[in-house]
Amino acid sequence: MARAYVDGFQTSPISIDAYQGWGNKSVNAMVKHWPSGGPEEGGRDAHFAYGKFAVYPGNNLETQMKTFTEGAFKLEGKTKKASAVMPYYTISFNQDKKNGENVGNGFSKYIITDLLRNRFGYDGVVCTDWLITANEGAKPSVFSGKSWGVEKLSIAERHYKVLMAGVDQFGGNNDAKPVLEAYQMGVKEHGESFMRKRFEQSAIRLLLNVFRVGLFENPYLDPTETKSIVGNPDFMKAGYTAQLKSIVLIKNQNKTLPIQKGKTVYVPKRTTPASANFFGQPSPEKTEYPVNLQLLKKYYTITDDPSKADFAIVFIKSPISGGYSDADRAAGGNGYLPISLQLKDYTATEARPQSMAAGDPVVDPNITNRSYLNKTNKSNSYPDLNTILETKKSMNGKPVIVSVSITNPMVFGEFEKEVDAIVGEFGVQVEALMDIVSGKVEPSGLLPMQMPINMSTVEKQFEDVPHDMIPYKDANGHVYDFGYGLNWKGIIQDARTEKYKVQKKTR
Repeated sequence: MARAYVDGFQTSPISIDAYQGWGNKSVNAMVKHWPSGGPEEGGRDAHFAYGKFAVYPGNNLETQMKTFTEGAFKLEGKTKKASAVMPYYTISFNQDKKNGENVGNGFSKYIITDLLRNRFGYDGVVCTDWLITANEGAKPSVFSGKSWGVEKLSIAERHYKVLMAGVDQFGGNNDAKPVLEAYQMGVKEHGESFMRKRFEQSAIRLLLNVFRVGLFENPYLDPTETKSIVGNPDFMKAGYTAQLKSIVLIKNQNKTLPIQKGKTVYVPKRTTPASANFFGQPSPEKTEYPVNLQLLKKYYTITDDPSKADFAIVFIKSPISGGYSDADRAAGGNGYLPISLQLKDYTATEARPQSMAAGDPVVDPNITNRSYLNKTNKSNSYPDLNTILETKKSMNGKPVIVSVSITNPMVFGEFEKEVDAIVGEFGVQVEALMDIVSGKVEPSGLLPMQMPINMSTVEKQFEDVPHDMIPYKDANGHVYDFGYGLNWKGIIQDARTEKYKVQKKTR
């Protein structure tokens, strides 16, 4: 996927031979996040201080880098490699065996120069993630600067460390002063000639990306051409087809689906508890219809009375929960909570008793263990379980379908046996989903991730190892594993599933 994506952007249909496949139809692609942004301990988010550590209990950094080394750096087109790379915020904990440093990837000479530049021969632009040279917030939960591992350095010293690591561009920084201060630090340590050469090296990389796509020769956009591209019916059709192909039929008891157009459907409202968004801004509890009913009416008659419905669709979202609590910290705890992949409340009885990584020299220097063992947390989707069960009861034996908007794995065992069909989607239009439900299009999507049997297997899963959970097996004996999906005939078995089986065996 990475290879196809980058090739599609960079390979110009009208290429200039001297530019190795580049041309004024090319678009520079920046791939992120090197060396991967996946294995944060406990599943936390490195945009916040509570998620600053990436851990490798399976000693599996090599697999994490494959998206880059086997994908974005091995293009089929003549441009060969992605033109830019962005390191992630995380500290790749204990992976720098050369210098013994535990610093954010953008500050790490081992991650940028030794691995990316020298070992893999990457000479394109490296741009930091946003705000890594800024100060972090007063609490681990505050969205602010992300100077992980170098919190005690000055802002100018952080810039200098980034430059010496081999980075070319500062993301989210519009202030030249600390860059110039960093230059003078380098002059003092290495001399003027060294630092001038270092800056020119980055200037060449940055300018090359501008030259290769012809921005100096022709920086203008052609409005007429733009109108022919934006909203192009063929492009829109291709996008809609991609949506249809992404939808996964997960369960279809007694061939409940498809349900022909014109039937009467009951759609219960969805309650979303009060919560805070990504930036910490609060939102009140709300109860509302989960989809635009006018779009649904193109396919079915809608009723608020389950007794008058032929079937029901319950629209839910996969569980999401935060991994840190200011209230827990204020009460004397360490602040860390389990991230639940189930709808009902979860208590982490099998979590690590001692976290692999810890330490925040700015706001929590005394927290040496980030374990959440025996702590309880709930997801922001917990009302959905009651909605499913109440709908099942009110439909009195008539079919109940659950449509899940999937953003992460979830434990299906809480409700799978209570419903007749389950459809998984990843942010598609309502019409695309209804085209599958009504039978206009046969489902062909496959699960891109494992769905765990329970939270025990989640806790035992290694953050850096793929496909190492025990997947859920449903009432029909179907296993919700990576690469699983149904069509109208049953389990999909095609060239894709054969390929994935081989890949899993070789791991």
